[in-house]
Amino acid sequence: MNDQKKPVAIVTGASYGVGAATARALAEAGFALVLTATRAENLGETVASLADMAPVAAVGLDLASQASIDTVVPAALAQFGRIDLLVNNAGRNLRRKAVDVTRRDWDDLIGANLTGTFFLTQQVGRHLIAQASGGRIVTIASVHGLVGAGERSVYGISKAGLLQMTRMLAVEWADHGITVNAIAPGRLDTPSPSRAGTGTDPAYMAAMLTRIPLHRLATAEEVAAAVVFLAGAAAASITGQTLVIDGGLTVV
Repeated sequence: MNDQKKPVAIVTGASYGVGAATARALAEAGFALVLTATRAENLGETVASLADMAPVAAVGLDLASQASIDTVVPAALAQFGRIDLLVNNAGRNLRRKAVDVTRRDWDDLIGANLTGTFFLTQQVGRHLIAQASGGRIVTIASVHGLVGAGERSVYGISKAGLLQMTRMLAVEWADHGITVNAIAPGRLDTPSPSRAGTGTDPAYMAAMLTRIPLHRLATAEEVAAAVVFLAGAAAASITGQTLVIDGGLTVV
């Protein structure tokens, strides 16, 4: 049980990048943590780095599997007895021309990014409503859910769906004291398997930076700080909103 009476956060996709940075920021903010990754063993480095900071539980989660989704809330309650915050960070990427997208591509990406995230959020929402002490949900979406881009059609559609999910649930769950918000990062200065090629291409990166008014990439730590803000008392009246962290990319 959560003997320290810390608020409890579930953070999905916490093995690296934004998820790992968010786990650290929430630990520093006083949360106990339930961290997920597709394979729980992939969380070893993140869990070890937080060992002296916060109580941490590692849970395997495959967002494409309802059976896997159904294990997360019970695991959190068994470990800590309550849930206060869900951070939906896990997801998949796909860079492919729209004319080349297959039905399997679509089903896999939408199934994980949108369908899986919705049903995990539903599970947490049911518990928060029954717990009757409010709660926070923060979903990491993307600027690709706000603006058009080449070779990102299915990914962008999945992220746009998450933004609308945020608005819908914010209205439906407001009477229960649950705030629901999203963060839409642009390109981040963080490692990602889907960006292994472009991230090491100087010409590509230089061209990208010329499109960003601030001429810099945001960091995972900056996104994590926004999560902590939306989870805190200062954001108690913010719900249904999308905080864009993109250096001004989407305003030009």
